[in-house]
Amino acid sequence: MQVKLLSGALGAEIRGVDLKDASEKNFEVINNLLLEHKVIFFRNQNISPEEQLALAAHFGPIERHAYVKGLDQYPEIVRIIKKPNEKNQWGENWHSDVSYNLKPTKAVILKSIKIPPVGGDTMFANMELAWETLDEKIKDKIKGKKALHSSLGAEFFVDNYEGMEGNGNHDEYSNEHPIVRTHPDTGKKILFVNWTYTKNIVGMDKKESDEILSKIFKHQARLDLTCRFQWTENAVAIWDNRSVQHYAIADFFPGRGLGYERIMDRIAIQGDSPH
Repeated sequence: MQVKLLSGALGAEIRGVDLKDASEKNFEVINNLLLEHKVIFFRNQNISPEEQLALAAHFGPIERHAYVKGLDQYPEIVRIIKKPNEKNQWGENWHSDVSYNLKPTKAVILKSIKIPPVGGDTMFANMELAWETLDEKIKDKIKGKKALHSSLGAEFFVDNYEGMEGNGNHDEYSNEHPIVRTHPDTGKKILFVNWTYTKNIVGMDKKESDEILSKIFKHQARLDLTCRFQWTENAVAIWDNRSVQHYAIADFFPGRGLGYERIMDRIAIQGDSPH
């Protein structure tokens, strides 16, 4: 097995591991790599939907997305499609998946089906490192506090994408989570707010809350906290959604002469309530 680091902050490309191997021994290797590197990448993994689901099941119960319809034959799999004529794509902001849920996603397994010849990379940011490097004055202000995460607007978001379909649910979900959560497996502290779903700091006036969150969001996107993955077809990314945020870069569209299609299959594993 070979491990190639993607940056000094997080991320590793793994060679010599076959994701078709559904054994407990192989999963232990994968899970240990995930906890160490927070996001791991595997190329040339022509796994079937059944094999992707079998791998996901090792991590825990598989969750259904609140708003997006899954594949007819595999409803746990969300197929993320950007059509050649579209400018935007799903996930093109810094976020932690479904942080508005009472139990936000534990991990995500994303497999590439069709990739543009240029563009369409995904960036990831290390939220453990974001906490460690956060200004001490901000740390003092948010100590012991919670933030409100809401899906407001997300219930209609999928309607903006030609190749994707909502599941008919338009309910709003909101939950309060600790701004600094503790990783249940490593015990590490994690800065658990994000630009997309975090609305305000509970118990703080709007002006101060907005100012602090703005500073935190800017800090979380520092390039020295990130890695960037250039996709190829049949590549698989697995990330710890508790420890990282991600950003799908939509830099390939007709206005730049890059009208290409991008298709990905996503499976998410249910997490626990942050504490």
